[in-house]
Amino acid sequence: MAAFMRGFCSAEQGGHMITSHSNPKVKQVAQWQANARERRGAGIFLSEGFKMCEEAPEQSIREIYVTPQALEKAKEQPLIRERLEQLGYELVDGQVFQRMSDTQTPQGILCVVERPEYSMEQLLSGPAPLLAVLEDLRDPGNLGTILRTGEGAGVTGIVMSQGTVDIYNPKTIRATMGSIYRVPFLYTENLCQAVEQMREKGIRVYAAHLAGEKEYDGFCFRKGTAFLIGNEGRGRSGELADRADGLLRIPMEGQVESLNAAVSAALLLYEVHRQRKK
Repeated sequence: MAAFMRGFCSAEQGGHMITSHSNPKVKQVAQWQANARERRGAGIFLSEGFKMCEEAPEQSIREIYVTPQALEKAKEQPLIRERLEQLGYELVDGQVFQRMSDTQTPQGILCVVERPEYSMEQLLSGPAPLLAVLEDLRDPGNLGTILRTGEGAGVTGIVMSQGTVDIYNPKTIRATMGSIYRVPFLYTENLCQAVEQMREKGIRVYAAHLAGEKEYDGFCFRKGTAFLIGNEGRGRSGELADRADGLLRIPMEGQVESLNAAVSAALLLYEVHRQRKK
C-alpha cells in the first residue's frame, strides 16, 4: 500500500487536479459506488465524509480523494490534516467529485478502504458473546443502524444471511457512522447451521415472537446470547425460528403489531447491556 500511496500528491507538492469526468479514476470510483459486484471484486468499500475518513483504519486506506474546498476545511481539523499529509491524496475538482459521490451534498472527501475479514471463530470467542443474527434484511439503513446501535450496546458480532443487503452499500456505510470499522461481521450461506454452531458454544438463541412465553426483560442474558432478527416484511423463516432456545415478547400498546427491525434489535441488545452492567 505504501508504494501505491507515494503516487499521490497534493497541490502544494505540485500535483495536478483531476478536472475531467472521463478520468479513469473518477469512472472507477463511480462504478464502485453503483455496483456491489465491482466493489466485491476489488475487495474494497467507499467511505465518504470527514468523520468516516478520519476513523478509517490507516493501514486499510488505499486511496483518498479530496476537493479544494474540503482541503481548506481539513486545515482546521488536525487529525484529517495529518492523515492527508501522511498518506497523500488526489485533488479532485468539486463538480467532478459529484460524480464520484453517493450523496446529494458531498463533504468533498472520500476514502477507498480495504474490506476486513472475520471468521465465525472470532465472533463466537470470548466468555459471553452477544450476537445479532440477521435473516434477509433488505433496508441498508436498518442494517447500518443495527451495526451502530450494536456497537453502543456491546455487541461482539453480526451474522447475516446471504440474502441480507450488502453491508458495503453506501447508505449502510453512512448509517453505521464509523461502526463498520469496529464491529465484526460476516455473511454465511447457511444461517441455520451458523445458529447451531452458536448453540454448540453454549450461546442461547432468542427470537421475538407474538406468542413469546414472556416479555424480553424477563429473560437472563448474562451468558452468551444471540438474537434472531428477520426480514422487515415477512419476519424470520420458520426453519430459523424453530432453532431458537426461547421466544420472547416485546410489549405493544395500541394497534401496533410489530416494530422496525432496527428498533427491535436496539431494545433487545440494550436489555443485555443493562443486565450485564448491573
